[in-house]
Amino acid sequence: MFQSDFAQAILSFMDKGLLDASGWQIALYTLAATHLTIMGVTLYLHRGMAHRAVDFHPLVSHVFRAWLWLSTGMVTRDWMSIHRKHHAKCETEEDPHSPVTRGLRKVLLEGAELYRAEAANEQTKLKYGTGAPDDWIERHLYTPYSTMGVYVTLVACLLMFGFAGLIVFGIQMLWIPVLAAGVINGLGHAKGYRNFESPDASTNLMPWGLLIGGEELHNNHHAFATSAKFSMKPWEFDIGWLYLRVLSFFRLATVRRLAPVPRFVAPKSRIDLETLQAVISNRYDLMAAYASSLRRTAREEASRLKGLKRPEFAAVKDIKAWLHLEQAALQPQQRAMLSQAMAASDALRRLVEMRNELARLWERSTLTKEQLLEQLQQWCQKAEASGIRALEEVALRMRRYAPSV
Repeated sequence: MFQSDFAQAILSFMDKGLLDASGWQIALYTLAATHLTIMGVTLYLHRGMAHRAVDFHPLVSHVFRAWLWLSTGMVTRDWMSIHRKHHAKCETEEDPHSPVTRGLRKVLLEGAELYRAEAANEQTKLKYGTGAPDDWIERHLYTPYSTMGVYVTLVACLLMFGFAGLIVFGIQMLWIPVLAAGVINGLGHAKGYRNFESPDASTNLMPWGLLIGGEELHNNHHAFATSAKFSMKPWEFDIGWLYLRVLSFFRLATVRRLAPVPRFVAPKSRIDLETLQAVISNRYDLMAAYASSLRRTAREEASRLKGLKRPEFAAVKDIKAWLHLEQAALQPQQRAMLSQAMAASDALRRLVEMRNELARLWERSTLTKEQLLEQLQQWCQKAEASGIRALEEVALRMRRYAPSV
């Protein structure tokens, strides 16, 4: 009798756990736990440790560290090293997880494996891991016993929820490999929209999100990597930034860096060194405005050519969706269409050629400030003398940029 009662008690416990929680209570806990995990990644690992965009109170930092040890088994130094290398070598063969070089399918399905392979690279950690935590608990627990926390979580889930805890545990363990290692690193460099023509394939997956903690605004992040805030447009929402504002209010976080906000003054008669610095700081804003001018001109030219019954109007009409892309990012068919459109429209040809000239200026790191200033002044003079409204507007915008206060 005793053995039978004991067995029934064990079965009852494994069926309900200590909490005897209902289905919706288990689901609520799972959502809260996974949300805290993604917040630990985006706020602590990403914005705080990898990019130094925000400093956290030691108590908050350790809560994040402890939770990530329990819910992911990731080591802070490994994560920040791999992410910094991703930015330094983005879309090249050395990028640890670029879908451009490795294929979208591989990053989506094997993102966690790519992470573990790079985490085993000691050179990556030596070069990109500076500033990682190096206190007693990191040296004696979190790093040498990184998987122990995962087992603690498994036991805790079983104790709280019984057999259902296995499902809760499985979801927790898959959350980062699927959403971060797969979706963000994969789809965030392949699908979506772009606010800024950063020198990579990063995209914004959606203008708002809860499950990914703001990381869905990936193009914004790559354009301004050291900004603690990922949302840039009025319709975009970064829930991670909301939490940072709350933590800052209670003095538990200090935001160190944000993306520059363009400041405009009356246009100067000539670009000087001060304006040059402002233009460089706001070059993504400038190129976004240039892209808008390109699309508007393409619409106008398509309408003009259609009125003249020119067959090329179809090619001009079709290119406006990707006309802002640089030549290297175009497919062979797109390049052929662009050549046809440029042959039919002198305005489009000049706009594309001068856009490419302007883009090359940012790449000339060997130029002195004086040399760069001279080339930018020459570019403005050509734009203003072109007789093309879109180019004149870009030159005017350039002369209106002012340093941030």
